[in-house]
Amino acid sequence: MKSRETLLRLKRFQVDEKRRRVSQIEMMIADFNRMATDLDREIHSEEARAGISDPAHFAYPTYAKAALGRRDNLRQSAENLQGQLDEAKAELQEAFEEMKKVEILDDRERATERAAEAARDQATMDAIGLRSRA
Repeated sequence: MKSRETLLRLKRFQVDEKRRRVSQIEMMIADFNRMATDLDREIHSEEARAGISDPAHFAYPTYAKAALGRRDNLRQSAENLQGQLDEAKAELQEAFEEMKKVEILDDRERATERAAEAARDQATMDAIGLRSRA
């Protein structure tokens, strides 16, 4: 009985850890996308200020050129994290299914134990009833 409880606690802990990992990756992707959007705004602002929107132009603002590189890196990182997120979600699903199996097994074993205990109680009551009639 103790090992079942320990196993169930372990499975719940594993699900919680996987859930936290999924959440962290989702937050990182959201942060990267937000920072890329902010850089987009800064790039457009710098281009409007300079009056040049072609990055190949010799007078294109240096800050805008650097921001373009950072923005592209952030977007690429977000795409890479998307693959990790898909993998983490699959691991979470697997851990959740394992936890459910253990919970179902635990419920069955508890029901069996309750039925055995009820049968023992009934046998005790029957014995008491038979003694009182005799």
